[in-house]
Amino acid sequence: MKRMTLFTFLCLLAALTAAQAQTISRTYSYFSIGGSTLEEIDKELSRRGPKVKSTGQRHPGATQMQFSTRYTFASTPDWCRIEKAVVTVKAKIILPNWGQRRRADEDTRLIWDTLNSDIRRHEESHVQIAKRHARKLESELGRLGRRDDCEQIKAAAATVSARVLAEHDSAQDRFDRIETINFENRMMRLLKYRMQRIRAGNLQN
Repeated sequence: MKRMTLFTFLCLLAALTAAQAQTISRTYSYFSIGGSTLEEIDKELSRRGPKVKSTGQRHPGATQMQFSTRYTFASTPDWCRIEKAVVTVKAKIILPNWGQRRRADEDTRLIWDTLNSDIRRHEESHVQIAKRHARKLESELGRLGRRDDCEQIKAAAATVSARVLAEHDSAQDRFDRIETINFENRMMRLLKYRMQRIRAGNLQN
């Protein structure tokens, strides 16, 4: 349930279209887990889940993100400014794939489905946080105004980028802390909701 962030800073003179702004691309990969009881599944997640460098621990899911910033310049002999800034985020979402469903009892399947759904929601939330900060970075780069030359505007852009990405990392860490604190209550609410839907015949276990 952690995210890993990389940042690529690119200065391109090629034309960029507005449609590219805040582009989010997602790819998915899966790791297999076994076990037919909750205890076994928990051990499998701890043993096989993606290992996050920042914590040195394995997690039930993870999202690796790469930010890329591209911009064009407008300049004269007297000044330089950023004409257009486009930030893209590539997200690789790593999720569990449980292969022992048929061997598990009904309660275990119910709890797994609830947990698995929450893991997916959690990782998608990391992507949305990244998207918001990509939008903020584009906006702030576009408001930098003029500098005496393009080297100065590049330096200013690098400063802004470092700050916004630090804010992004803090927001991601804060989200993880809140999610951890609220995990048990959230799971109980989700289980209750899923059981109600099963009883109503709207969801198959």
